[in-house]
Amino acid sequence: MPEKGSPPNGLQCGGRFLNLSKPAVMGVLNVTPDSFSDGGKFCNHEQAISQALRMVDQGAAIIDVGGESTRPGADPVSEQEELDRVIPVVLALAAEVDAIISVDTSTPAVMAEAESSGAGLINDVRALEREGALECAKNSTLPVCLMHMQGDPVSMQNNPQYSNVVSDVAGYLMERVRACRDAGIVDDRILLDPGFGFGKSLQHNLSLLKHLDQLVALGFPVLVGMSRKSMIGAILGKHVDERLHGSVAAAIIAAHNGASIIRVHDVGPTVDALKIVSAVLETA
Repeated sequence: MPEKGSPPNGLQCGGRFLNLSKPAVMGVLNVTPDSFSDGGKFCNHEQAISQALRMVDQGAAIIDVGGESTRPGADPVSEQEELDRVIPVVLALAAEVDAIISVDTSTPAVMAEAESSGAGLINDVRALEREGALECAKNSTLPVCLMHMQGDPVSMQNNPQYSNVVSDVAGYLMERVRACRDAGIVDDRILLDPGFGFGKSLQHNLSLLKHLDQLVALGFPVLVGMSRKSMIGAILGKHVDERLHGSVAAAIIAAHNGASIIRVHDVGPTVDALKIVSAVLETA
């Protein structure tokens, strides 16, 4: 297909269809002890399931389960530890909810086991660059989100530099799209994520948000995750627990600029805000 156009209005996610005719909300479920916002809150299996059910009740179309923190300075976890954190939650949720279960992972074994356990989407912050990930995605039937990150979680915020952040990010993402195509992964299984906060300064993040339509024009669904991040805190001067209103404002701008999926911690308020956005955009 051409490298510019309109994103599709939906995705086949395993046995479930994700309607993208309006922006969909992805609820964040970190089953980690050290994620930047909710680390440690949902490590307990029962707490994780309860939080996921709460987000689905509030309107989340997708639950994104993550077992490895990718906050700035985060240390990696072992493959087995990530499996132990993620797979029991995926199994339980796949049996209980109609929402699509996404797995936030770069680890091939976790991708494969998650699909077998009922996941419908792979969300990879390393854009299938980890050894074996591209091959694993090729052998899968699930869509995969390719995210841009400059550097790695340990060092990514150490003075990130770009010639032009929008064109640089778009160029990298299309390189990864071509790698997927070469591996036999078809375009209708690909989503893109500019990676807000992953090796970007505040000005880089703001430029990406302002010009998000340029990434949408590449023709793939665009997923954005700005919820509670330091870019919000830097503007507002507020602690991570006080960034709800700023996060919702960023979500509204992203949806207006064409984002298909908004990844958030605060599902209910974001769902309400996006209903207003959709009502306005649909009005003649």
